Amino acid sequence: MLALIVSLKVKPDQRDRFLAVAEDDSTCSVRDEPGCFRFDVLADQADQNHFVFYEVYRDDAAVQAHTQTPHYARWREATSQVLDAPAERTSCAVVAPRDYN
Repeated sequence: MLALIVSLKVKPDQRDRFLAVAEDDSTCSVRDEPGCFRFDVLADQADQNHFVFYEVYRDDAAVQAHTQTPHYARWREATSQVLDAPAERTSCAVVAPRDYN
């Protein structure tokens, strides 16, 4: 399994829009993609405009499938308007737990 950790800085005046499109992407990913096991949107308690996505996928093919979905297209369209800086993404191998299904 593969986890993505994505750090995002949001424009203060776009925070509400960011939260709406992030929730759409998160909800649709887990609900509609069999290869997406988890997609959490986390808010930094020290910086109200810093968020982290924690996503868990079956494999690289599931990540690629994610990028072809309608909700991902909506997310990508909004990023140019809501993000204050390019997203920082880290790919990780999931070591434990191994019971995502």
